[in-house]
Amino acid sequence: AEKISTIVKAAKVKVEPFWPGLFAKFVEKRNVDDLVLNVGAGGGGAAAVAAPVGGAAPADAAAPAAEEKK
Repeated sequence: AEKISTIVKAAKVKVEPFWPGLFAKFVEKRNVDDLVLNVGAGGGGAAAVAAPVGGAAPADAAAPAAEEKK
């Protein structure tokens, strides 16, 4: 944590004081090579839910148009 704080200060980046210690604890339990090599891998579930492919339009989208016609 102390070395991370030194690097952050040398880079003239402002972070909350708890981040270097938190990151140091995280890195102790993980293989850093795996973290670096797998950046962006996995997940995607939220994007698939947010952007459904094909199918009928949601009923909510049609409801305002029907109300305007009345």
